[in-house]
Amino acid sequence: MKAFEARTTAGPTTAEPAHTVVLLSGDCDLSVRDRMTAVLLAAVDDAPVVAVDLARVTFMDSSGLHALVTAHHSAQRRGRRLYVRGATGVVSALLDLTGLAGVLSRD
Repeated sequence: MKAFEARTTAGPTTAEPAHTVVLLSGDCDLSVRDRMTAVLLAAVDDAPVVAVDLARVTFMDSSGLHALVTAHHSAQRRGRRLYVRGATGVVSALLDLTGLAGVLSRD
């Protein structure tokens, strides 16, 4: 089990100034669901476009998916955008299996 971490970068440090990038790493499961949800919702509050980088996420269960969907719905209600990028391995497979890869894609 890898410890969960979340880091947010915004503005001039990202490729697009209006974007916020949330970098997640470790395991995204029930034990970190509330923290993950809070980080994602704060990012949605702060920027019109939020990219969630999953490249360093090693495990995700339905609790991690719930956090992503909650933040996605919050962004939609406010006319904002949240998408995921960089998912690999079991995380990518989970997003594909649940149909969320398409829902949370950049396009």
